[in-house]
Amino acid sequence: MAENKGKMTVSEAGQKGGRTTRERYGHGFYEEIGQKGGEIGGETTKERYGHPFYEEIGHKGGQKVKKLIEEGKKSGG
Repeated sequence: MAENKGKMTVSEAGQKGGRTTRERYGHGFYEEIGQKGGEIGGETTKERYGHPFYEEIGHKGGQKVKKLIEEGKKSGG
């Protein structure tokens, strides 16, 4: 036990950093960077792949949901 004194795991370090950032900048900070990421990421994706890309991933998602519903009905759920 003494050999690990003062050491922390990567997970513990990440949690500590997250708490420190939250204390320093507050909840609104995370909302703002999340929104910026969504705007920037969405625009980049739209420019790179275009409208058909969104149609394709929407269709794939719909097919997955349809399959899960059918499996649920078969299992009696």
